[in-house]
Amino acid sequence: MTHALLVIDVQNDFCPGGALAVTEGDQIVPGINALMAEFEAVILTQDWHPAGHSSFASTHDADPMSMTEMPYGPQVLWPDHCIQGSLGAAFHADLTTDRADLIIRKGYNPAIDSYSAFFENDKTTPTGLEGYLRTRKIDKLTLVGLATDFCVNYSAVDAAKLGFDVTVNMDLCRAIDFDGSLDAAKSAMQAAGVKLT
Repeated sequence: MTHALLVIDVQNDFCPGGALAVTEGDQIVPGINALMAEFEAVILTQDWHPAGHSSFASTHDADPMSMTEMPYGPQVLWPDHCIQGSLGAAFHADLTTDRADLIIRKGYNPAIDSYSAFFENDKTTPTGLEGYLRTRKIDKLTLVGLATDFCVNYSAVDAAKLGFDVTVNMDLCRAIDFDGSLDAAKSAMQAAGVKLT
């Protein structure tokens, strides 16, 4: 078993009607469920913010989607989303979660946002996913989920930098595509050696 499916943040708040809805975010769920059958290992990530998280625009009395500077660098200020234990933070009801070997929760540190499944946004604090994959001798990853230009992109680039063989199934991702972010993400992933299919 060397190949895992990594399903990024298929949660209610990132689907239509959610606090940070990604257009057509719910439409990828049936395809992801079908794809799970092709993998022996399935890992889900879950955005998991405490209320008042430092990446929330409301915490700074700022407009959503504006930028601020954090100690670790530039940070988009998001609408409040995926608050721990909320319906918005729950996985989409149609997602097959019982296939998951592991669920990685990220963004729970109130001071640091976390797009990547591997590192918080300071790019040094690990989530523990790398160690889990190494101990299971998994070296190939296929990524799907939400959103292409943020959490999928950051996870794929980090995985490639860590030496994993990484593919992103673009048909089973959807993007926020804010201010050219999708094109920038595609370029970043390709530059890191990620295969886009």
